[in-house]
Amino acid sequence: MVAVFVGFGLLIGTLFGFFGMGGSFLVTPALLVMGYPSTVAVGSGLAFVFGTSVIGALRHRDHGQVDYKLAAIMTVAMTIGIEGGKSVVFFLEATGMADLIINVAYVGLLAAVGLLTLRDAWSDDDDTETSSDLADRVQSIHIPPMVTLRGGVRVSGTIIFAVGLVIGVLSGFLGVGGGFLLMPAMMYGLGVPAAIAVGTDILQITISGAFGAFTYAQSGSVALPVVAFLLVGSALGARVGAGATNLVDEDEIKGYFAAMLLAGSLAVASNKLGTVYGIDLLNTLSTVLIFGAALLVSGAVVLAAVCRLRNDRTGTWCRLTTS
Repeated sequence: MVAVFVGFGLLIGTLFGFFGMGGSFLVTPALLVMGYPSTVAVGSGLAFVFGTSVIGALRHRDHGQVDYKLAAIMTVAMTIGIEGGKSVVFFLEATGMADLIINVAYVGLLAAVGLLTLRDAWSDDDDTETSSDLADRVQSIHIPPMVTLRGGVRVSGTIIFAVGLVIGVLSGFLGVGGGFLLMPAMMYGLGVPAAIAVGTDILQITISGAFGAFTYAQSGSVALPVVAFLLVGSALGARVGAGATNLVDEDEIKGYFAAMLLAGSLAVASNKLGTVYGIDLLNTLSTVLIFGAALLVSGAVVLAAVCRLRNDRTGTWCRLTTS
């Protein structure tokens, strides 16, 4: 089990550095699939978020991919929201409904965000222009104070705060750092360039993840040995993934991101159905989806980066990563 957690941490670290997500969107479902109580899975996911995001934040800062104003507003809003989300989890735990509701929420959110991102990654130029309409509308709302972000984006600070507050509630409820929601929100809702969205995500996750982990640790809902072994592997993976963001283009980032979210959604759904109806095959499928998707997509990220370094776009494997 030590080897499994270290290896899984390596894969998640690579994905984290690349996508700008703390990895809890895979860690929490994986712990649920392995039979951990919902509160422990949520708390451990947030603790892992904090530990691994410190490494990636420093790396992205070196690449100049962090917007500090955006991160500060999001951090304050999400910190408030996480406390509210945590209260909901413990209330549901007392009623015995926590496991069911958290699993259903995971399936719905991961699938919805994954399909939205996949549609955008596969769209042509005309569709891409259409998908930017939301960001244009948001930027046209002039509620003071107005904030100028990196990449020439000017948007209302009040809207940024409201988005962060909602994501914070979901983060505390689901045990995620908010990255799989924050990155699409910044890219599609605010119009922030993908590379800056990734770097800013990680800086914000470092702070909100620390707060969330602390609140759960106070109630003994963090499996410290599991988190420690995951962090050992993620330390190297985060540096690899962060370096890949400078090499792989924005559409490839969106495609890989969508694949991970959809795999996570299917894994949680399969595990829940397998448990309810006693179908061992579905339980096995959920485990394969969680660990297999992490392996395949992290491998694709590294391979795409290597192809760019070699300036190879014609090889069979290189063409596969960009198709």
